[in-house]
Amino acid sequence: MQFLDTFLDYFDKIHQRTMRVARCIPADKVEWTYREGQFTLGDLVRHIATINRYMYAETVSGRPSRYAGCRKELADGYEQVLAFAERLHREAAGIFALLTPEQLNAKCMTPDGAPITTWKWLRAMLEHEAHHRGQIYLCLSMLSVSTPPLYGLTSEQVQERSRRA
Repeated sequence: MQFLDTFLDYFDKIHQRTMRVARCIPADKVEWTYREGQFTLGDLVRHIATINRYMYAETVSGRPSRYAGCRKELADGYEQVLAFAERLHREAAGIFALLTPEQLNAKCMTPDGAPITTWKWLRAMLEHEAHHRGQIYLCLSMLSVSTPPLYGLTSEQVQERSRRA
């Protein structure tokens, strides 16, 4: 990664896509889960926010992870969960914005003590967010909640346009 501004722009776009589907969560289903002991929809949103801020942003800054979970007490209720996710995203982005090119290409330490190139660790963060965003999509599908297509067209729309081409 040579250009921090490119990463920060992409990080914001990833976040916007995540929040677009998070806003589809019905207010009365924020703490719904498909099975006892699994993340609720609210937990998934809080987890993305807290892991990005308290694990990734801390470790790339040379500090140990401060991730302490994604419990309901952090943000309880639909509006609070969304506001919490937005606030922690801004905090994490602010920390990432301070990274120098030397820091991006240096090693940072993961929570399990493994050294990794900082820009690769940030790439892993984006993959992690996409993974959990997919879980939100799946859970909403299980609840028969309509969700926006990730990039503008649904699979069926792409298929139809491909047939016409």
